[in-house]
Amino acid sequence: MFKIPIFLVLLCFFHATHEKTQQQDPLVIEGTTMSTTYRVVYFDRSSRDFKKSVDSILISVNKAINTYDPDSEISRFNQSAGGICIELPFLFEISKTAKKIYHASGGAFDPTVMPLVNAWGFGPEQSHAPAPGKIDSLKQLTGYDKIRISKKKIRKRDPRVQLDMGGIGQGFGADVVFRFLKSRGIQHMLVELGGEGLALGMNLQKNKPWTIGILDPNSTPDHQFFKAYVTLQDQAFTTSGNYFNYKIIEGRKFGHTIDPIGGYPVRNALLSASVFAPDCATADGWATAFMVMGIERAIAKVETLKDINALFIYSGETGGLKTYATPALEDQIILE
Repeated sequence: MFKIPIFLVLLCFFHATHEKTQQQDPLVIEGTTMSTTYRVVYFDRSSRDFKKSVDSILISVNKAINTYDPDSEISRFNQSAGGICIELPFLFEISKTAKKIYHASGGAFDPTVMPLVNAWGFGPEQSHAPAPGKIDSLKQLTGYDKIRISKKKIRKRDPRVQLDMGGIGQGFGADVVFRFLKSRGIQHMLVELGGEGLALGMNLQKNKPWTIGILDPNSTPDHQFFKAYVTLQDQAFTTSGNYFNYKIIEGRKFGHTIDPIGGYPVRNALLSASVFAPDCATADGWATAFMVMGIERAIAKVETLKDINALFIYSGETGGLKTYATPALEDQIILE
C-alpha cells in the first residue's frame, strides 16, 4: 500500500541506565499496519497498556485509506464511477492536508497519481513499463482538482480518477495514534510507523531528548549505517528515498517515487529527504514532494515554508554525498 521509508532508525529505547534515580522505564507497544510495522515508546506512571486501543485505531484508519483493502473507503471510491458516501472521518481529514500540500507544491505531491503508480507496478496492480502513449493518457487523470470531498461524500469528475494516499498515509496514521495518546495524558513519547512519526517531551529513561538516526543512502538492506543523527524537539519526522524501494522492470531500475506531472519515476540527484514538521502527515507529504522536485527546487521551496525543516542528502556533481539542512535544524543534527 504505502511507501516504506525505512531510512529512519529509532535509537536508545532500552539501554538500561542508572544515572539518576528519577529516571523511568519506558512502556512499549508494537505491531504491524499499512504493510509495515509500528512502535510506540512512552512513559506513564500508571503503566497503562494502550495496545488494543492503538490497534483498533489503526484498523479504522486502514478501512478508510488503504488501497490494498478492496473494501476500504478509498478502494470503493477508486472503483466507483462517480464517488461514494463516507462514514469514517479519516479520508476527509487526510484529504484536507493532501490538498494543501498539492497546491503549495505546485502538484509535485498529488494523490491522484494512482493510475500512474499502478502502471509502473508500484500499486496493487502489477505492470510492465508503460508505453509513452499510455503515460500521456494517464497524466490526463492526475490533478487534485478532479475530486470533491466533504465529511460525508467524495466525488470525481472522471470515473478513471483514482486516489493513492501512499505518500502521506503512514504519517497520517502516526498522527492519529499520537493524538490519541496525548489525549490520554501521555507527555513523553515517541511514535514511529514505518520509520516516520512524532516525538513529544523527552526520553525519560535517558533524561535526554529523543534521537533518531538517518541512514546513509549507501546502505543496503543487509548493511545499514547512519549518515546523521537528529535530536527531536516536540516535532514530527519522516524520510523519503528511493534507494531501498524500487523495481526492476524489463531490466531497468525504477524508484517508487512517481512524478505526477511528468508521469515517470523520479531520477534526480536527491537521494533522501528528511522532513520535520508540526504533524507527520505534513512532513510525509512534503518529503514526497521534495523527492519529486529534486535538490535545487527542493532547497528553494523549503526555504519559503513556515514550520517545515529538512535535511537533504544528494549526489554531488563529481560523485560522493552532499547534505543540505535548513538553518533551524543545524543545532539538532550531528553529521557522520
